[in-house]
Amino acid sequence: MSELTHFNRRGEAHMVDVGDKAVSQREAVAEGVIQMKPATLALIQSGRHKKGDVLGVARLAGIMGAKRTADLVPLCHPLSLTAVELELEPDVALNQVRCRATVRTSGQTGVEMEALTAVQVSLLTIYDMCKAVDRGMEISSVRLLRKSGGKSGTWVRTDT
Repeated sequence: MSELTHFNRRGEAHMVDVGDKAVSQREAVAEGVIQMKPATLALIQSGRHKKGDVLGVARLAGIMGAKRTADLVPLCHPLSLTAVELELEPDVALNQVRCRATVRTSGQTGVEMEALTAVQVSLLTIYDMCKAVDRGMEISSVRLLRKSGGKSGTWVRTDT
């Protein structure tokens, strides 16, 4: 059965067996943005939001999301992560916050899903904390930027 096959002989979904794959250092970087009104971004940056430090809470939520990816995404292997780093950068010119997640492990399968989940959960947390002042926020451009490690080696997005 090929590594990319996710169905057993009866056509039922199953988790891919990675037991024979070599352990290697693996890393994935993903990003996304949340657009908002200028006043919402100013509130976040000022630290005066009534719910507290929006970016600090979103950073923690993203880390927690990466750690819980296997609980959220069916057939995703639970992994022992060695690092999760989240950068949240406000951009006043574009009225947005850009989130970039870097996730690392030493294992038999990659961490792309963990990086993508970290970004989504972080941006969703910003939405949740700010929805009372700006329901029109929009999460977009969530994508994998780079992955390294494993049999397939390094992949880098070239259309950024």
